[in-house]
Parts: sequence; structure tokens; C-alpha cells
Amino acid sequence: MPVEQRPSRRRVLALGAGASLAVAAGVSQGANAADLPLLGTYDVVVIGSGAAGMTAALTAAAHGLSCVVLEKAATFGGSTARSGAGIWIPDNPVLRAAGVPDSPAKAAAYLAAVVGPEAAADRQEAFLAHGPAMLSLVMARSPLRFRWMEGYSDYYPELPGGLPGGRSIEPDQLDGNVLGAELARLNPPYLATPAGTVVFSADYKWLALAAVSVKGAAVAAECLARGTKAALLGQKPLTMGQSLAAGLRAGLASAGVPLLYGTALTELFVEQGAVRGAVVTREGATGLYRARRGVIVGSGGFEHNAAMRAAYQRQPIGTEWTAGAKENTGDGIRAGQHAGGALALMDEAWWGPAVDVPGDPYFCLAERTLPGSLMVDASGARFVNEAAPYGDVVHTMYDRDPAHPAIPAWLITDQHYRNRYLFKDVAPTLPLPADWYASGAAHKAWTLDALAAATGVPGAALRATVNRFNSLARQGRDTDFRRGDSAYDHYYTDPAVLPNSCLAPLWLPPYYAFRIVPGDLGTKGGLVTDARARVLRPDGSAIPGLYAAGNASAAVMGRSYAGAGSTIGPAMTFGYVAARDIADTP
Repeated sequence: MPVEQRPSRRRVLALGAGASLAVAAGVSQGANAADLPLLGTYDVVVIGSGAAGMTAALTAAAHGLSCVVLEKAATFGGSTARSGAGIWIPDNPVLRAAGVPDSPAKAAAYLAAVVGPEAAADRQEAFLAHGPAMLSLVMARSPLRFRWMEGYSDYYPELPGGLPGGRSIEPDQLDGNVLGAELARLNPPYLATPAGTVVFSADYKWLALAAVSVKGAAVAAECLARGTKAALLGQKPLTMGQSLAAGLRAGLASAGVPLLYGTALTELFVEQGAVRGAVVTREGATGLYRARRGVIVGSGGFEHNAAMRAAYQRQPIGTEWTAGAKENTGDGIRAGQHAGGALALMDEAWWGPAVDVPGDPYFCLAERTLPGSLMVDASGARFVNEAAPYGDVVHTMYDRDPAHPAIPAWLITDQHYRNRYLFKDVAPTLPLPADWYASGAAHKAWTLDALAAATGVPGAALRATVNRFNSLARQGRDTDFRRGDSAYDHYYTDPAVLPNSCLAPLWLPPYYAFRIVPGDLGTKGGLVTDARARVLRPDGSAIPGLYAAGNASAAVMGRSYAGAGSTIGPAMTFGYVAARDIADTP
């Protein structure tokens, strides 16, 4: 695995979401514990209350270890609570119960083909070996139950071991009343579902088609029926990331694991060469939580740290295009680095094309895949299979020849497309929000030449590109970029469009252009860990007492993305692995 170590004579800390890096005046490594107020002592100290941290704490408690979860924010759940909560764990008990034709051998072949050498083989093996057991523990120790996202293909189903029917699962509906008053602490979702409905991630495929598909209309009605039933029963229904975060939190409450809010990691406490606690800032004061057995860093990535993004990642980049939780400023990554940990994959993120609408950017899934849309670069040319896995699309945006930049790119559609499909939360035929136009995130024009002028794209080139695309669409085969060749390409599409559900011509004015930027769900580079989730030094040795999971660690997926839930599945699994290792280590 490639390893980076950025030498520094200074210790630097995050001073809050969006803050710049600054020289810290805190406690040096190996400081005497007597110099700090002792705030508590536990077997295990967990940093962060996302899926990685809460799964780690739940596992530690299940193995009889005392544990505390320290959370920087005033809410729990982090980016997990904001997510769709797809979980990619091959050959798990939920898939087996659903009759999915998976096996350890298929999963290993597929993961190796997707990830390649970017993640050590033993880490890949550990993920596959422990994921199913982790899921069983979570279901045994929390109210969470899960459902197969049937038909949500692995992202590269053509590779050895790939499954066109998919391996992704998601949380089932959960009644938020199980948390009582603590429900108010749940981090809000990235995109709220319509009032009075209960919507699963797998429903969005059909909700986008509700105006033109019988099944889409039936799914919309089912979502409303679920919401009505929950209201009649006095429930507070939660799905997706809200369900996953709330269910894990309920499990911690049942296990008696405290979760402390407003408690920001300052640095790791190192004693006699081993990590033995976390130095934190809480209510303006610095103190120490001692860890008898180990510290597990699950504090998320650095997507909201502008200085770190500028230092490690390709330009243009910033903090305004991410969907990650605003508190993710790299605190755990830097603390682990200062304790001697190596870093890798810091130039990477869980990328996805995003429309930079005012407020939160919109992570664009179905819209760029649905028939009647195409993407162009600054020269007015297509440059990518628009329906490809979202990480691949952004990699292609960054890899473009500087003479033909694709940041921003433009998603081009017409009124026929707008008459048929949901766009973000705007129903078909309804006007787009005025502030989208005012901000330049969207443009509308009655001719392609006028649309080109509004976006700065050469008019003749755009017309030629659309004409070429229309010709391919009528044939039903994209010989230029192979859109529709993969089973994955057809997930967010319109089955009523034949012969290729990905492709339809643009012909009905007015035309629309949406500004596409390299968005992300969070960064994926961080502390280098081994198959036991232990943080490693640049020489490959493990730092005693220090573990990491989730986006605070360099991803086991390397630079790729096996399927929906490739962030959360490994995050939960390596949180589980870390706690198990602490329990098993004398």
C-alpha cells in the first residue's frame, strides 16, 4: 500500500468546522497524566459516533469492556445519519436469507479485481471474513434489521465474482420512539424525505419515475401508505442513515455505553510508547480520558478542512462541494499522525458528480443516468459514460486534458426529460428553483446555441455533440462511451425506454444545463491500518493501543468502489474488528 508521511515540526489541531490549521498550544506526546484533569477511565475510548465508532463501541460492550464514545458535535450519527445507509458486505446473513447467490470465493475474487493492490490482501480478507459476523452482532445487540436492495447491481458486475443483482443492504424501518428524548440529538439527513412518507434508498430508483411508470406510481403510493400507518400507530419512522444511526445509538443506550457530546479530540495521549487515552476539549477546558486497553479513532474524514484538502488533493477542490458532516475536519487523522501513524490515499474521496445548487450540493445519482441527458466538458464534447459509477466519473473529470477541462462539466437535458423525471426534489414539469438560475447552477434556453452561450461552451461543438448523441440514442447503442453496456448502468434508468433504457435523444426545447462539480460523500484517505485495524507507522509496525476505522483510515476499497455501501460496510466491519482485537489482546 502506498504510504505518505508528511513531516512536520509543528503539532496542528482543528479549531472547529471550517477552521484553518493552526499551531496548537496543547499537551505534548507522552505528557504526564498528572498535568491534565482526568475526566474518566475506560477500557476503550472511541472517537466519533458515526457507523464506525458506534459499531466499535457496541462490539466492545458485547465483549465485556467498559467504553465511552466521545463526539465533537452536539448531535450523533455524523455523515452516517446524513447518508442513504447502503451497506456493502458480501455473503452476509441478510443476503443468505434473501437467497442471493453469493459465496466467499465470489466475493474475494470480485473485491480483489475491484481494489487491486491499493489495499493489502490481508485487509481485504479481514473485511470479507468479519463483515457477516459484525452484522449478526449488530442485529443481536440493537433494534436494527436490514433488507436487501434487490437489483442494485455491484458497480462492476462484469468482473469475476460481480453480482448484477447486487450485494447491498439497507436498514429496515425503525421507530424513533425507541430513543426517547435522545432522538432530538440525531444528526439531520442530507436530503429530507417528503412529509408523511416512509422512503427507503431502494425506492428512489422508482420515485424518479413516478410520473411515467406504473411501478413508480405504486412505489410512491406504498411510501405514503407506510407513512400513514406509522402516524396512526404513533411512530416516528426512520429509514436510511437516520435508521442506522438511531439503531446503533439505541444499542449503545441498552448496553450502558455513554456518548458524550461537545467533546473534541485534541490529541492522543501517549505513555511509554503506547496510546493510552484521548486529550479532549470539553466546555472550553482540556482534559484526559484514559484508555486501559485502546483508543479507536472513528472520527470521519477531512472533507471540511480547507487547508488539508488544499495540501493533499487535486485542484480545484474545496469544502463547499461535499455532503459529509460539517464537523469532519480531520481531527482524528492528524492526531494519529502526530502519534506516529502513516497516511495513505489522502488525495482520494468517495467522489460523485454534484450539482452545486445553493446550500448543500446535490449528489447526482439518477439524473445523469436517466435517458435524455448527457454530460459535456468545456469544449462542448462528451467525455465519459454518464451512467458509470460515480467515483469513476469524477476521476475522469480530474484526468481530462487541461485543454479540455471538465470541472465544471455540464449536464444537458431537454423539456421532454423534465416532463418525465424527478430532478433532486423538483417534480416533473414544475419549474426549477429561481436561486438555481441566479447562482449559475442551472441554465435554461430555447436553443442549444443560446444554452452554449450561457455556459461558455462553443455552440457549434455542443450542437454536434447533441446530434451525435441523438443518433446513438436512436440506435440504442453508445459506441462512443458504452453507456448501457454494464448492468449497473441500468439501475437508475427508465425501463420503458427501448432498446436501451439509458439512452434517449434530446429534441424538445427548452434545453437545460446543470453545472457539475466533483462532489463527495467524504474523504477516503487517512491513517494506514492493518488487518486488525491497528494504526501503522511508516515502517509498518503497529502503534500499541491505537486503532482506526471508517473515513479516518485509508479505505480498504483503495481508489475504487465495489458497490453501494462500500463506505459504511467496511467502516462498521473494521470498527468491529478493532474492538474484537482489543478484547482478544491481553
